[in-house]
Amino acid sequence: MSDQSTIVHDTSEESAFTIRRIIAPLLAVIIGTFMVLLDSTVVNVAIPTLVQYFDSPLHTIQWSIAAYTLALSAVIPLAGWMSDKFQPKRVFLVSIGLFTIGSVLCAFAQTAEQLIGFRVLQGVGGGMVSPIGMAMVYRLAPPDKRGSVIGLFGIPLLLAPALGPVISGWLIEFVSWQWIFLVNLPIGVIGLFVGLKHLPLFPGKEAPSLDILGMILGPLAFAMITFGVSEGGVDWTSAKTLSGLIIGGITLVLFIWSCLRQEQPLLELRVFKSVDFTRGIIISWIMQAAMYGSALLFPLLLQQIRGFTPLVTGLILLPQAIGSMIFMPMAGKLFDRVGARPPLLAGMTLMTVALFTMSFVRTDTPLALIMGVLFLMGSGMGLSMMSLNTHVLNATPKKLVSRVTPLTSASQQVIASFAVAGFTGYLSSQMTSNLSNNPVGTDNLESNAVSFASTFFLAACIACIGLVLSFFLRKPKQIAEETNLH
Repeated sequence: MSDQSTIVHDTSEESAFTIRRIIAPLLAVIIGTFMVLLDSTVVNVAIPTLVQYFDSPLHTIQWSIAAYTLALSAVIPLAGWMSDKFQPKRVFLVSIGLFTIGSVLCAFAQTAEQLIGFRVLQGVGGGMVSPIGMAMVYRLAPPDKRGSVIGLFGIPLLLAPALGPVISGWLIEFVSWQWIFLVNLPIGVIGLFVGLKHLPLFPGKEAPSLDILGMILGPLAFAMITFGVSEGGVDWTSAKTLSGLIIGGITLVLFIWSCLRQEQPLLELRVFKSVDFTRGIIISWIMQAAMYGSALLFPLLLQQIRGFTPLVTGLILLPQAIGSMIFMPMAGKLFDRVGARPPLLAGMTLMTVALFTMSFVRTDTPLALIMGVLFLMGSGMGLSMMSLNTHVLNATPKKLVSRVTPLTSASQQVIASFAVAGFTGYLSSQMTSNLSNNPVGTDNLESNAVSFASTFFLAACIACIGLVLSFFLRKPKQIAEETNLH
């Protein structure tokens, strides 16, 4: 313990610090975080294969994504408390272990319901890996070297979402869909081995009291509302839809009431008293809804309507990741010079134009046009996400800065689950409606393409709302003073 504590102390001294000294613990964090981020995109390409394999409707299979993101949102706020209570290294390694076990179980799922359940286990493990990993990287490097160390840490993490669809497509096409989960086994074992050997035991802290009521009410509220939104895509007046929305709504009100009464709540909702924060987070939610909802539509369109193989689909999706990687660093430089609004307006405009273009998609739409739209989407995401995330932090009252990251991370996962459930439900209802109205002998592929076009139009309308609201974003008060805190 004393030796490992010395490691942490030494790396905080500028005279003794070199990248080589922390490369081993940094590698352990990178392996674990890379594995979780890779898994966030591999399943999208596999959805058509899973629908066929389990002989289940898209409406059911989409829960393999929604349940995963809901599990992430449930445990992200617990990351800080767990680190203080049980030490970051231990929680990080247990999280990697849970994620790896969940991955193996997913590969052996016999029904769609089993797959969804095992994805929840994956999410419980994966939700703590990224925030704890980033916190450890932050503590490994001295203050004047954190920028370069975090930049080094971020390079492979930018590649993970880009490589996910390609790796997924190759494994599905040439091996089997089970391997998109089994591939995590050797990665997880290596991550555990490197972490056990090289991660230091950081000095512990006294854990604050845990908001038990919030732990129960929050996940229940988000799960029920997601269920209601999912069912609403098919029929907004059904008993399932109404019961999900009513129970979820009541539970959400109780969750908010509980958080506002607690001294240290699960999610710090008092930050919404800041008008600038509230504007920024609402625009962020709208952007993420359009982004995550459409992210699932593209691989479905390419495989179900255009007939591309999973591997080709993954390669076609690459321009989106390339656009994001190009424009995210540019957004950072623009933000420092002109603030959040100009890059955000540019990014939201690109996303809106791209989605409106896809609302005209048909079976014969040129592939080059679709790839161009994907590049615009990625570029818009890169410009918007960086600007909004920084703006939200700058708009946070100083005393609440440390409590905002769990709130923004968890809410992002909740919005992602809402978007996936809502868009897939809407797409399924559009397909059912259009096919039932088709005369006998009509091309069903063309009819389904029209359904995709309608769903992209819905995403475009949501993005357009975000674009309009972006005009009202302003620089937070005392931004210079608050920025220095970060």
